[in-house]
Amino acid sequence: MTILLRILVSAAALGVAAWVVPGIVVAGHGDAAKAGTLLVVAIIFGIINMLLKPIIKTIGCAFYVLTLGLVAVVVNGLLLWLASWVAGQLNLPFHVTGFVAAVAGALIIAVVSWVLHLVIPDRWDGKR
Repeated sequence: MTILLRILVSAAALGVAAWVVPGIVVAGHGDAAKAGTLLVVAIIFGIINMLLKPIIKTIGCAFYVLTLGLVAVVVNGLLLWLASWVAGQLNLPFHVTGFVAAVAGALIIAVVSWVLHLVIPDRWDGKR
């Protein structure tokens, strides 16, 4: 259940980023097709983050410390751009036009995901 919730939150955050950032495009015929595309791209983005982010953090640990974590925004933007490329290879109508759009989208995705995880807990402990 937690994985499904995380995918839905990521898809919602991707949708907000596509709505706000002009360089992130989700095409499709109808809202259902766009929602399906966002769900698949959220899964792709999650897999990329799961596989590459720990490696990047380990290798670039000094850059994270040196920039007080601000390089994480650039890394997240590049991972979003990579997710866009993978989506293009799978013929999904999702595209990030450039580096600036990817970084702006990554910032928006991070903020929206954080807010949604505050509102919707990952698991129910009964302590709320």
